[in-house]
Amino acid sequence: MLVEVLQNRALEKLQECGIKPSVQRIAIMDYLLKSYSHPTAEDVYAALHEEMPTLSRTTVYNTLRLFAEQGAARMLTIDERKVCFDGQMHPHAHFQCRRCGRLYDMPLPDLPHLSEQEFRADGHTIEEIHYYYKGLCRMCRTSEEKND
Repeated sequence: MLVEVLQNRALEKLQECGIKPSVQRIAIMDYLLKSYSHPTAEDVYAALHEEMPTLSRTTVYNTLRLFAEQGAARMLTIDERKVCFDGQMHPHAHFQCRRCGRLYDMPLPDLPHLSEQEFRADGHTIEEIHYYYKGLCRMCRTSEEKND
C-alpha cells in the first residue's frame, strides 16, 4: 500500500511539472522522492537497474536532466567532481562534509531577501538560488575529536 502511495506521488509530481509519465520516469522520480542521500545519476542507475534490467544509463541521465529542466528535481553542483539530484523541492540549503562527502539538507538561513521588484529594476529575473555549506559533518567531527 505504501509503495503504491509513493508511486502515485511520483506520478502526480511528473504531471504537475508537465512531464509525460513512463514506467522509467515514474521509477526514477519515486526513487528521488524516497531518497534523502542526494544521489548521482550513477547511484540512481545502480539502485534501479536490478529491478528494471532494461533501464539504461542514458535513460537515467536524460530523465534526470529533464526533471531538472522542468522543475521536478534540483540539480546540485556543490561538488565540482559530481552532479547530484534532489527530489525535495521545498526551499532548503545543503551541507557537504569535506571528509565523508555526504550531502545533508539544512534549513535556509534567515537572510534579508531582495524583493522581486528590486531585482527586476536591475533587469534581472531570478530563477534559482542555492545555499551550499561545506565543512565537517557531526559524525566526522566526533570521529576526529576522538582521534585527537
